[in-house]
Amino acid sequence: MRWITWMTNLFPVWTAVCGGLALFRPAWFEWFKGPLITWGLAAIMLGMGLTLSVEDFRRVLQRPRAVAVGFGAQFVIMPLLGWSIAHLLQLDTALAVGLILVSCCPGGTASNVVSFLARADVALSVSMTACSTLAAIALTPWLTKLLAGTLVKVSAWGLFLNTLQVVLLPVVLGLALHHYLPKVTRVVLPVAPLISVVFIVLIVASVMAQRATDIRESAGRLLGAVALLHAGGFALGYGVARGLRLPGLACRTVSIEVGMQNSGLGTYLAQQNFPTLPAAATPCAISAVFHSIIGSALAGWWRWRAVKETATPPAADLPAAVEGRS
Repeated sequence: MRWITWMTNLFPVWTAVCGGLALFRPAWFEWFKGPLITWGLAAIMLGMGLTLSVEDFRRVLQRPRAVAVGFGAQFVIMPLLGWSIAHLLQLDTALAVGLILVSCCPGGTASNVVSFLARADVALSVSMTACSTLAAIALTPWLTKLLAGTLVKVSAWGLFLNTLQVVLLPVVLGLALHHYLPKVTRVVLPVAPLISVVFIVLIVASVMAQRATDIRESAGRLLGAVALLHAGGFALGYGVARGLRLPGLACRTVSIEVGMQNSGLGTYLAQQNFPTLPAAATPCAISAVFHSIIGSALAGWWRWRAVKETATPPAADLPAAVEGRS
């Protein structure tokens, strides 16, 4: 099954390549829309749930300070950064709403793999992702309404219901399968990461294909805004963790968790809740490309430096949780 791991770890390449193709060959990806995006995102979150265990949540109690720093940075730094960039660059209403929405989403589903590649603290990454994903059911709708409500009418209740459907239910189902049907889980887990990668790429490429004209027309400002959002997230996440004197590996982990958003969730929520602003989903789709590329570049840099920390886990200790995520 080495080829599955290899194909999964190349997710930034697939995202960038298919996203680029979608701009010039929209017909190749436009078919993946509507209910297919909903089911695709549900499959991604189900795969995440399959990798979770009660032990993941116990780690929160064992390392509350590190998890709290990452959690706070995730839902304070990124939303404020998204709001600030949208206003400073004077983005159109739809693009501003989309940028703010994706900045209010939880940590990206790829962050655990990137944390492993960066030789960061994978167990901490798993705990942070699990906590931010569950908290997003309430925080993402509330923060989006708070920050984007001045630009357009935002239904916090609608966002809450949609987040509940595609986050909580699939994750809880996956968690239940992990505990009560372990044989089924062992069969599914080896291919779950690649399945998640396929759906992430299709969601991103589909939205970019549908908004190809808008992206080309506003490429400079739009791409600049998304790049600033994620570059700022990675940098500020690391800076805050370092300022609060977390260990080196924890600083890397917080940086990755803050900088990588669940762009697929943002895309789905934008399409479901802002039908009069179809371009709102565009920053969310582009976000997936940028955070994947920046995160992978940072992982390569940190891995190349091979900083020796006492808590550095050996490569052979990759938890099963990472193998089940993308």
